Amino acid sequence: MQFSKGMLVITVMLPLIAVLSGCASRLIGEHEGAERVSLAEANQIGGCSLKGKRTVSVLAKVGFINRNAEEVEANLYQMARNAAVDVGADTVVKGESQEFGKRTFEMYKCRP
Repeated sequence: MQFSKGMLVITVMLPLIAVLSGCASRLIGEHEGAERVSLAEANQIGGCSLKGKRTVSVLAKVGFINRNAEEVEANLYQMARNAAVDVGADTVVKGESQEFGKRTFEMYKCRP
């Protein structure tokens, strides 16, 4: 049996894409202290001080395959928690999402 170039590319690329999309969520490290950053709703931050706003983005598509939405959101949240540590915040609030894999977070200092 003889493979065409197209079949060979598909045979090699599909497993590679599957492996890469599974590894993408493990590529984001956790800054020290990020585990103490919590996610809040906008109506829960009344007594908090705004420390900044950050738009974060992660790999949302591997080749032509979209990653799982829950994994992408978890990665965005981890990136926001890391950014919050960098600015001295302890709480993040989800903001707008311009596109899949990109979201703005506001960062607040709520705890003493």
